[in-house]
Amino acid sequence: MEAIEELAVQPCTSSLYLRPFRLSYRQNGTKKFWDFMRTHDSVSILIFNTSRQCFVVVKQFRPAVYMCEVERDHPQVFQNQDKESFTSLENPLPAAAGVTYELCAGIVDKPGLSLEEIACEEVLEECGYRVSIADLRRITSYRSGVGLTGSRQTLFYAEVNDQMRTSGGGGQPEEGELIEVVEIPLEESMKFAYDETFPKTMGVIFSFMWFHNNIAPKLPKK
Repeated sequence: MEAIEELAVQPCTSSLYLRPFRLSYRQNGTKKFWDFMRTHDSVSILIFNTSRQCFVVVKQFRPAVYMCEVERDHPQVFQNQDKESFTSLENPLPAAAGVTYELCAGIVDKPGLSLEEIACEEVLEECGYRVSIADLRRITSYRSGVGLTGSRQTLFYAEVNDQMRTSGGGGQPEEGELIEVVEIPLEESMKFAYDETFPKTMGVIFSFMWFHNNIAPKLPKK
């Protein structure tokens, strides 16, 4: 996962996932504009393995996170960029700078499938567990990137056990995915959530808190 080589930054003139726009508008009599990007909505799934009393999350390299860290050390990387140029990164940071812990998740890009069906596919592809729509509990939905994309993510909860695991997961290599499945023991989960040495999404922290407030009190006492 961390064998990252031949890094180069270049302008993005087209993308399957991001579309930049500028909205002009008048608010309370004042003329304004705002730059934003359209992107896909998404689903995420908090997975709890009842056989081993642990959360199942994913770990992967995120180029956007990596480049945020690179810019801290090399501010010039994003300066004076134009559509014809690109910048090779000299002495790049270790790839670990861009690795994050996340909930199992995926974009909503299949018009024929419901959010629940997409969530089931993601659980199988990324984590190797076969779940049905009946196994999902919808927790809530929320907006992410409200200043930039405004996309909606819908969060589900699924309980699994060892018998439901049919593969090692890891995502779809043909789509460029390289995912490591990680188990977080229940008793260590809140310590993990607040430990900043493990870079993670807000979804991990929020969903762990939700679990401890709504599910943990109902678990059998040891």
